[in-house]
Amino acid sequence: DYNQQKAELSLLTAVDQLSLTLISISTPAPDSFCPKRFFKTCGLNKKSPQDVKKVFGILDDDASGFIEEEELKFILQRFNPGARVLTDKETKAFMCAADDDSDGRIGAEEFQAMISS
Repeated sequence: DYNQQKAELSLLTAVDQLSLTLISISTPAPDSFCPKRFFKTCGLNKKSPQDVKKVFGILDDDASGFIEEEELKFILQRFNPGARVLTDKETKAFMCAADDDSDGRIGAEEFQAMISS
């Protein structure tokens, strides 16, 4: 269920008060979101591949095996419910940065590659 997933995501990413502050500072205004900086700030790039895969599963809201543009818009809110929604420009830039095979969606391997790069 959603609340359980939210709790798992918080545990997996070890988002403490300082990290939440850093996340808010690093994405304050529309069109300022940088996926790589975001994942480094919240510490996901230091998690095990298994933990990254679990986070991917949480972000894949419809359990399709892929993260689509509509799911990307709400990525900040999955880490911090009070965060803003990504703009269309940010969502498209995020998709371009992670969608290596250009199929319009991010698979688990693509997500892992983006996190670890």
